[in-house]
Amino acid sequence: MSRVRADEEEYWHSSKFRAFTFDDEDDELSQLKESKRTVNSLRDIVDDDDDDLERVSWSGEPVGSISWSIKETASGSTSSLDGRDSSLQKGSSSYAALPKQGSSYSLSSLFKGRNKLSSFQSLSDALTDTGVKNYAPELRRPKAEYKDYSSDWSPRDTVRRMQRGKVCSLERFRSLQDKLVLLDEAVAGHDGNVITAVLIFLKRTLRREILFRELEMRQVALCHLIHFLREMGEQKFLLDLLRFLDRTEEVALSQYQEHLNIQDVEKRREFLKGCIGLPFSAEDTSHIQDHYTLLERQIIIEANDRHLEMAGQSELFRKYPRKASILNMPLVTTLFYSCFYHYTEAEGMFSSPTNLKKTFKIPDKQYVLTALAARAKLRAWGDVDALLTTKNWLGYTKKKAPIGFHRVVEILQRNNAPVQVLQEYVRLVEDVETRLNLATKYKCHDVVIETYRDLKDRIQLTAYKCKVERGSAEEEKIHSILSNMVRN
Repeated sequence: MSRVRADEEEYWHSSKFRAFTFDDEDDELSQLKESKRTVNSLRDIVDDDDDDLERVSWSGEPVGSISWSIKETASGSTSSLDGRDSSLQKGSSSYAALPKQGSSYSLSSLFKGRNKLSSFQSLSDALTDTGVKNYAPELRRPKAEYKDYSSDWSPRDTVRRMQRGKVCSLERFRSLQDKLVLLDEAVAGHDGNVITAVLIFLKRTLRREILFRELEMRQVALCHLIHFLREMGEQKFLLDLLRFLDRTEEVALSQYQEHLNIQDVEKRREFLKGCIGLPFSAEDTSHIQDHYTLLERQIIIEANDRHLEMAGQSELFRKYPRKASILNMPLVTTLFYSCFYHYTEAEGMFSSPTNLKKTFKIPDKQYVLTALAARAKLRAWGDVDALLTTKNWLGYTKKKAPIGFHRVVEILQRNNAPVQVLQEYVRLVEDVETRLNLATKYKCHDVVIETYRDLKDRIQLTAYKCKVERGSAEEEKIHSILSNMVRN
């Protein structure tokens, strides 16, 4: 028994760990962790099954003695720390100072995980009430960690901690001056998340008039707030801010955006009609007027086409059923729809493509591109030819494509146009290299042969002869051209 106690004394003297104290001035987390490891490591020298091993309480008295029982019972009635214990002494040996616990747990309780006496609950049971036992008391956090929630941080320090993702309370900044300094520090930190967080705090704690007045002198923060309000859909607050700043055009645009939240088409039309009188710029006013006019046209077209489709009176609607409603579609989509279902209608009809072109001043290039795609999808090659044919004042006709014939060929090919139709428009491509590439890619053999003939390129003609079918008309044509070149 004396040998064991001697080993314990040797351990205390030779331990590399320092004793733990509840010193408020010592806020080094590493020291606390070392103290916890010290207590935990004591368990390694204790044999749980050795009942003869004399155990020592926090007071230094042997466990089970009369003085130990009295002191343990008395300590259970107190709940606060009353200073520090003096150094534990037993005989001539000095023990490292251990903190006095304001509870009824002995050191043996910490070793064993529970006390054999039924009147004392183990530390682990009190803290967690689970089957897992802690063999050392929970060390409290160092004082430095509590500064996150204290009122000691300056605006600059607060912003820096927010940038590092620390939890910081902004409620301590109560005066207007402190709040503005905090905002200026956030802007100087160039961190959008921090700026937005501070603005949300100011928005919640300041009157609108004061906030608007101060933001008017801080354009960076103002832009952040406007963007935040738009993203969050706080339309009323945003309109109040823009009115205060006298940004009439932005107020009008913000009000105009409200139409996106209106589902009923008639209510949306009436709303757009009311937006026409808002103080937009001249260009924006024209767009709002076009939007209102387009929606009116779409309502009329949709009603008529739905009736025709349900009645089954139109062969085109039976063959190509509509996939979606035309309501609220963009202008280009509406034009494509009109070119697909109403291409031959007179200009006086609202659904006529030429009426749409004239009403909304659609450029020739956009009109030809859209109409070509619609008619090619229907494989109406005659309409395609008429669309690209123009007549001069003498009555002569010629092919003309504002979008370029190379794009015409690509659109026709995507819609599976016959080779004869493709060849007609590949020949009209002015650039020789582009023409050869398109003709080779889409196997327009006649165009390739004629182009090499015009270039008088015998080598390419001879090489191309291997790419056409043997005995075909194209091979005969190449032989004839090569023979004429020899004679000449």
